[in-house]
Amino acid sequence: MTFRNLPLMSLAMAGVLFTGAAAAQATPPASSASAPTTASATYQTPQGTVVMNSVSAAAPTIAPAPDFKTLSGGKKWITEEQATTYPPLANDFIHADSNKDGKISQSEYMHWTKQL
Repeated sequence: MTFRNLPLMSLAMAGVLFTGAAAAQATPPASSASAPTTASATYQTPQGTVVMNSVSAAAPTIAPAPDFKTLSGGKKWITEEQATTYPPLANDFIHADSNKDGKISQSEYMHWTKQL
């Protein structure tokens, strides 16, 4: 690159940076105080107006925990296989099994259900 091309290159780079900065500027999002789970924002860009609407996902619903006898099949503990009938317990099995013996006793299960 010659010294003659340097000012031209600098001018071109400044133009690119300025265009990028102008495109990134936007008006602040409009607040939506009436519906806390819905958001709407309007942005002005060099290409035109962009409106973004979003709605937060619904909270997952979890069925109430079944009683210990139902899950254990009348035994004194719940195995990992039996826990699969109640997905939240299957997901937390290693945490519910506080003594790490591979099965959940009635007291461990009661302690786990209180944490829900």
